[in-house]
Amino acid sequence: MSFTSFVDAALAPLTTALSAVVATAHTGLTSLGADPSSGAVWVLCIAAVVVVVRVALLPLAAHGVRLAHASARARPHLLELTRRYKGRRDAASLRALAEGRRRITAEHGVPRLGLLPLLVQLPLWTALYHLVAQAAAGVPVGAMDAALVASLGAATVLGVPLAERGYLGAGAAHLLVVAGLAGTAALLSWVTQTYLVAPNTVLADVPEAVARVQQLVPVLSAAGLLVAAGFAPVALLVYWVCNALWTLAQQAVVTRWFPTPGSPAAARAAGR
Repeated sequence: MSFTSFVDAALAPLTTALSAVVATAHTGLTSLGADPSSGAVWVLCIAAVVVVVRVALLPLAAHGVRLAHASARARPHLLELTRRYKGRRDAASLRALAEGRRRITAEHGVPRLGLLPLLVQLPLWTALYHLVAQAAAGVPVGAMDAALVASLGAATVLGVPLAERGYLGAGAAHLLVVAGLAGTAALLSWVTQTYLVAPNTVLADVPEAVARVQQLVPVLSAAGLLVAAGFAPVALLVYWVCNALWTLAQQAVVTRWFPTPGSPAAARAAGR
């Protein structure tokens, strides 16, 4: 079995579950009299799966906020402990350092699992990508049978099929739609990273190289989306825009009402 086949098989349960969400949304909309192959209907179906997935991931988002807060509270104490044992490599010092780290993280409530629960999201995002990409390519997936996939293939946004890929296609309209969707997703990502994530990040005492990389993240994230849009189906670009809108709104709530201690966002909140 190839690696790709192994990944597809491992993600099959998630992909099937997500396909049921899309199929249910499509059935619900068409039962109201909407055109089954309408681009608007399929955009709403894609938006529905984004909402369902992001709502399901809210507990993990809350875990991420708690982890950031606990880590920020523990950070000064961990740095002081590290300075205290700097250059000491004997067994007793290493044991004392490890024990001190365990004590500090426990005192400040840093989750023992750390980032592990957040990594659970990766298979879900990959399964969602596979679902949209395969359906746009005309491959039936789970509850999205051949008729439903054909309906997606016939759907268009401003005359551009949702199954089309790349910037170049049927004239200027194709380029404008794809570039518009890609640009919107990239802009939303840049705004989120620059004005919401960065002010809520603690960069005190981090190495200068790490701080520089952090400053480049918004640009690299936006540029990555623009490049990837040249190979992704239009349906996936619609998903990116919907997902980016949710991410921006969610991060705005976190930065405004649950800022990370020690961050510029927390300083602004204290001054209000």
